[in-house]
Amino acid sequence: MIVMKFGGTSVESTLAIAKVAAIVKDRLAQRPVVVVSAMGKTTNKLLEIAASAVAGDRVEAFRMLAALEAFHYAESPADASEIIASHFQELSAVVEELVELKEFPPQYVDLVSSYGERLSSHIVALTFQKLGIDAVQVDSRAVIITDRRHAQASPLYTRTYAKLEAQVKPLAQKYVVVMGGFIGSTQDGFTTTLGRGGSDFTGAIVGAGLGAEEIQIWTDVDGMLTCDPRIVPGGHRVKVISFAEAAELAYFGAKVLHPATVVPAMEKNIPVLILNSKNPSSEGTRIVADRVPCANPVKSIACKQGITLVNIVSLRMLMAHGFLHRIFDIFNRYRTPVDVVTTSEVSVSLTIDNKDNLAEICEELRQIAEVNVEENQALICLVGDAIRERPGVALSIFKAMGDVNVKMISQSASSLNLTMLVAGEDLKKAVSSLHNHLFATLDAAVFD
Repeated sequence: MIVMKFGGTSVESTLAIAKVAAIVKDRLAQRPVVVVSAMGKTTNKLLEIAASAVAGDRVEAFRMLAALEAFHYAESPADASEIIASHFQELSAVVEELVELKEFPPQYVDLVSSYGERLSSHIVALTFQKLGIDAVQVDSRAVIITDRRHAQASPLYTRTYAKLEAQVKPLAQKYVVVMGGFIGSTQDGFTTTLGRGGSDFTGAIVGAGLGAEEIQIWTDVDGMLTCDPRIVPGGHRVKVISFAEAAELAYFGAKVLHPATVVPAMEKNIPVLILNSKNPSSEGTRIVADRVPCANPVKSIACKQGITLVNIVSLRMLMAHGFLHRIFDIFNRYRTPVDVVTTSEVSVSLTIDNKDNLAEICEELRQIAEVNVEENQALICLVGDAIRERPGVALSIFKAMGDVNVKMISQSASSLNLTMLVAGEDLKKAVSSLHNHLFATLDAAVFD
């Protein structure tokens, strides 16, 4: 048994779904379970509809809702009409509630967001049937059981695995099961979501729960690359990489994989493949448990833009117990994750990628220290096993940076990554120089 997850661009139209069906047909002997994202940009459109409703613009909200409904009719088989109509009837009632509420509580965020995957899973299953695949749709909310943290729920693995074993595994013996990614429900039945990009995570959860031979993440690129093509084009495909390296890359901005995806796969030692639905002949990237030796010191360069640097200095706290605890308690209370940290006796510099509560955080920090904020920064994360064991790697990296000013440097506890903070406007120049230096020659066993 394998699990095949297809992203939004892979199921964005009737034509795209037909291509997915052909890919699935080629693997019927492996008994695939299919996980799909919402069609195209449906989730973004749903949230825009909700925003208009909350703002009191009922006419605009329902205009966009009608356009989204028409899109789903146009890209679906006739058999899907009744399902589409019932889902949009429900959604219309939710939009009316939001107009009256004039706010968008987290539980409503999850409810509204869930309709994309609920619709796409039905539409894909029905299209498969039209194309000769014995398919059946399963509502992920019936088997992906989560905690109550809306918009960023965590799966309750024991309960979820038991549900997958009892409900999905028997069906998968006879049919191609199609499920929506990203969505789940609490034990008492309230709809939740796993966070944006969570369909990858769903694929890994389902694969782990079913004991799949491999988990395939089908996207619109040929796998992981040596650099982000949106920053610097011309990257090379990474053929194979370890779970630990892939996790670092995903967290620090590699968009082809959700950061949480590798966790259930790693725990069950199930290989993860990153494949391209628009180029199914490509071998993609294989993510495995074992360390992957490589002649190149770095496997890939990941980037995060829109980073904010917060510098915290207090001479009063010299040698004082609990300084760091007080700082991170403030960030914790405002639910603001910290990416990178450097410290000295009296100063702490850290980076965040969420500024929603920055003003309140800084106000509290200024009660114990001086605070300086620099926005529009960027993180560059170099990932590779060899960083921790090959002498001279750091020196060669800093030489390659040339005259780009590095504001922070951090090496992870795992020693798998070296992270640097630079000004946002220097990102492209820095990554281009690093890539040219680090991948001037390639280990043919690891790169293509």
